[in-house]
Amino acid sequence: MMEAYVALEGGHVLEGRGRAEGTARGELVFTTAYTGYEESLTDPSYEEQILTFSYPLIGNYGVREERFEDDRIHPRAAVAKEFTDDIVDWFEREGIPAVDHLDTRDVVTDIRDGGAMKCGIAVGEDVTEEDALEQLEQCKAMSDHTDIGAQVSVDDPEVHGADNDGETVALIDCGAKGSIISSLLERDATVHVFPYDAAVEDVEAVDPDLLFISNGPGDPVNFGQAISLVEAFVEDTPVAGICLGQQIVAEALGGTTEKMTFGHRGVNQPVLDLESGQVVMTTQNHGYTVAEPGEHLEITQINVNDDTPEGIDGIEYDVITRQYHPEANPGPHDTLDFFDDVLAMASGRADTQAVPADD
Repeated sequence: MMEAYVALEGGHVLEGRGRAEGTARGELVFTTAYTGYEESLTDPSYEEQILTFSYPLIGNYGVREERFEDDRIHPRAAVAKEFTDDIVDWFEREGIPAVDHLDTRDVVTDIRDGGAMKCGIAVGEDVTEEDALEQLEQCKAMSDHTDIGAQVSVDDPEVHGADNDGETVALIDCGAKGSIISSLLERDATVHVFPYDAAVEDVEAVDPDLLFISNGPGDPVNFGQAISLVEAFVEDTPVAGICLGQQIVAEALGGTTEKMTFGHRGVNQPVLDLESGQVVMTTQNHGYTVAEPGEHLEITQINVNDDTPEGIDGIEYDVITRQYHPEANPGPHDTLDFFDDVLAMASGRADTQAVPADD
C-alpha cells in the first residue's frame, strides 16, 4: 500500500491510503454530489483545486467517456472515503494523485468551518509528511492565479453547428463545460467558441445574436478581456452568462464580486425565483459570488440557504445570467428552460437585424 499525506493550510497533516501516485497542490474544496463524479472531475471550473467527495463511495458505476464535460480531469488531486478500482485506473492514466480511507466528514467540516484552504498532497511508496508540506508551501491562493483562463480555454476559435438555422452565439470560453455547447446546439444555434481573451473585433466578425460568457475557474476579476467584451457588446447585443459568466457580467456592468467561505458545489442547491415564488434544485460549482449587482442589473433569483444571487437580469439591457448550471449535468433538470429564454432573447435581436431599413 502506498503512503498518502494531505497537508492542510495551517500545517495539520492527514494520513490516508494512497490510490494513485503523485504530488499536487491546490485549493481544497468539497462537493456534496452523490452521483456525477465523471462530470465533476472533468469540469474545468475545478482547475487548480483538490476535490473532496463528501459521498463515501466514488466510482461505483464505472467511468464512461460520454459523460465527460472536457477531455481531461481538472482537479489537481482527488480525496474520498473510498475510491473503486475503476476510477483509480482513470486517475492513474491521467496522472492525478488520489487518496482515500480518510474521514471525509471531518475534512468537509474543516472546510465549512474554516473555508476553502490551501492544500498539499503526496502519494507514493516513499513519500513523507514533509513532501506534502512542501507542496502546501508552494500552493497559491485562487485569486493569485491571474491567467488561469489560459489553462482551460480553447487556443483558437471553433465553430459548432455551422449548418444550424438558429441564432448565432459567440461563446467566450472561460472554461466551458461541453454540455453548455450541447444545450445550445440542441436548440439549433450556431456556436462560435472564442478564447477567454478574444479581441472585440474577432467576436464582432461573426455578428453574434448573443454574447455568452461561460463558466470557469478562479477569480472573475482576473478575466479582464471577457469583462471588456461584455462592456463592448451589451448595448447592442443580448448577453448571457453561467456561473463565472454571471460574475463577469456583474463586474462589467458596475457590480462587485467576492470570494465565498467554501462556495457551492453539488447537485442539490435550492434556488428561489423572486417573481414566481418557485423553488428549483440546481447543480453548482463556484467559489465566488456577486456581492452587489450594480445599477444596471437586478437580482431575480436567490439561494435559499444563504441568499446569495443566483439569477441576475438586465434593467435596461438584454441580459440574463445564472450562477448555477442550467445545463443540468449531472442534474437535476429543473432549469433547462434557461437556454430557451436566452435564445428567445437572441432571436429578438436577430429579427430586428433582419428588418430592412426604410428607403
